[in-house]
Amino acid sequence: MNHTLVIQHSNLSEINLPHTAMRFGQALAGKCVRIPLSKNAVLDEHIRAELDAAPVDYAVLPERAFDSFGLLASDMDSTLITIECIDEIAQFAGLKTQIAEITERAMQGGMDFAQSLHQRVALLEGVPESALEHVYQNVLRLSAGAETLIQACQRHGVKTLLVSGGFTYFTDRLKQKLGLDYAYANELEIKNGYLTGRVLGRVVDAEAKAQLLAQHREQLGLSSEQTLAVGDGANDIPMFRAATFGIAYRAKAAAQQAADLRINHNGLDAVRGWFA
Repeated sequence: MNHTLVIQHSNLSEINLPHTAMRFGQALAGKCVRIPLSKNAVLDEHIRAELDAAPVDYAVLPERAFDSFGLLASDMDSTLITIECIDEIAQFAGLKTQIAEITERAMQGGMDFAQSLHQRVALLEGVPESALEHVYQNVLRLSAGAETLIQACQRHGVKTLLVSGGFTYFTDRLKQKLGLDYAYANELEIKNGYLTGRVLGRVVDAEAKAQLLAQHREQLGLSSEQTLAVGDGANDIPMFRAATFGIAYRAKAAAQQAADLRINHNGLDAVRGWFA
């Protein structure tokens, strides 16, 4: 299979990459450049150093058409959207700093995700349900390029799976708003208009994310070479491993190391840009 060097930036003509342009004899312009490579080609250290130092996302990967995939699985918090919903709900209880610290440890892989979720949700006991609506309407924002990526999936027949360690209150609304095919998350228990501090049912943790990807891959009749997964935290790593390509989006160190592809400078639409 032929390989390609893919370089992405919002406007490559603004980026100075003299070694790369000279080595491949190609003008670097637009948002995405695809440079065919020989089968065993290796980028020399000068080019790698130049690309590493530039505000671009790049990778050498097998040449694949985007419509050769059949399923894209995405995390929600800090991936499809810019916030961690639980941290913003905690604002109402005056506990944002305390809960955000637990969230960060979990995303870095420093503590068990399910344990961290129960610990954080317990602190939200007594928070009014109206806090969730406030976060959704006034705080939650889609990540750059999210809608463009989802629309590309819909055009190319790639099913979309939102699988989150967050909450169904948000995933259900995003599923409807964006026209996603599937969505899974944790359900907060609410009684008399207030959070009880408990989660209902099984926790959607790292293993559940990977299992849901595999489940939908099988239901769709896809091969193991037809799935993509994008996320930012340690609890996305099993999902990365279950996919053909795991893509780290503005990710924590553990997820960066485990991913096949990394997006640190562009929006989510760069997921589409990796492929022809």
